[in-house]
Amino acid sequence: MRVYELIITAIGLAMDAFAVAICKGLAMKRSGFREMLIVGLWFGGFQALMPLIGYFLGSTFEAYITSFDHWIAFVLLALIGVLMIKESFSKEEAKDGSLSFKIMLTMALATSIDALAVGVSFGILPNVNIYVAIASIGIITLLLSMLGVLLGNLFGARYKCKAELAGGIILIFIGLKILIEHLLA
Repeated sequence: MRVYELIITAIGLAMDAFAVAICKGLAMKRSGFREMLIVGLWFGGFQALMPLIGYFLGSTFEAYITSFDHWIAFVLLALIGVLMIKESFSKEEAKDGSLSFKIMLTMALATSIDALAVGVSFGILPNVNIYVAIASIGIITLLLSMLGVLLGNLFGARYKCKAELAGGIILIFIGLKILIEHLLA
């Protein structure tokens, strides 16, 4: 996987966390650097951990699925992308500014499930350096989540839907690219 593909994947995966971080910022009375960092660490940490878990699952079963691995990667990424696009049109929003352990754990898990599936794809694709991948995903999510809290507190939820929509479209195109490359090879 090329560096630009990894960065685009990381940005696509971070869009859920970015959107939720905007909502967190909107719901917070105060969003200083400490609050931004807490949200960023939760979301960035889980976005890095889940692909690692998925990678080990995917690489464990690689011998059994190599003949159709590109279809698995495509279906997983396309499904995640479609779900993100669907969520971008949802009007349902929770407005809870709390940074409690229970709330942050739940939100971090919810926003990183797609990263687990992408990690499975990483485990079955050739040329994926998982350590560079998880570091990139974690750092980009951390930074975008911090920015999301700040923007949410400053501008409100105006851009939440657009961020999720863009993330979903990016993941679908990456899945299509993987499928096309394998079919043409």
